[in-house]
Amino acid sequence: MSTSPRTGTSPSTGPGTAVPVRRATTADIPALVRLRASMLEAMGVDTGGPDAPWREAAARWFARRLPGDRVAAFVADDPGPGVVACAVGTCDAHLPGPADAGGLHGHLSNVSTDARFRRLGHARRCVEALLRWFEEETPVTAVDLNATEEGAGLYTSPGFAPPRYPTLQGRGTRPGRPGP
Repeated sequence: MSTSPRTGTSPSTGPGTAVPVRRATTADIPALVRLRASMLEAMGVDTGGPDAPWREAAARWFARRLPGDRVAAFVADDPGPGVVACAVGTCDAHLPGPADAGGLHGHLSNVSTDARFRRLGHARRCVEALLRWFEEETPVTAVDLNATEEGAGLYTSPGFAPPRYPTLQGRGTRPGRPGP
C-alpha cells in the first residue's frame, strides 16, 4: 500500500495551505460521531435526532478503542471550524490461512467529510494517513472496505480493487434490531 501526500485546502485556510491531518484522540469523539452521522445520512440512513441511542453507543465504542493499538482514526483538523474529515481503521482477528498466518485483517471505514469541505482532498489525506498506520504500525497484510458509488474513486488510486470473492451480508431480525 503506497501513499503519497496531497495538500487539501479549505475556505478558512486559503489556497495552498494544508489542513493538518493527525491521529484522533478521545477529545475528537464528538466530531467522529458527528461525521459518522453525516456519512450515514448521505447514504440515506435515518440517523434519528441528536439524542439517538446509537450516538452514545458510538461514543463509548470510540472511548474504549481509540487509546488501544487495534483502532486508529485520522482527522483533518482545520484551524477555523475544527475537525472536517475523518477515516477510521480497525484490526480484526480472522482465522489464519496460507497467505496470512497471523490472521489479522484491517478494515477501513467511517470515511466522511463535512459537506462544506468536500472535494478538497481532506478524506483522501485521512485515508492515506490511515493506510500508513496499517502499514507501519500493525501486522495486517490486507485492508478491506465498503465503498459507496460516490466514494469508490477515492480508493482505487491507493490500490483497492474488488475482491476475488464477493462479500455477502445477512441481517438478523431479532427483536430490537432492524431487519433487511
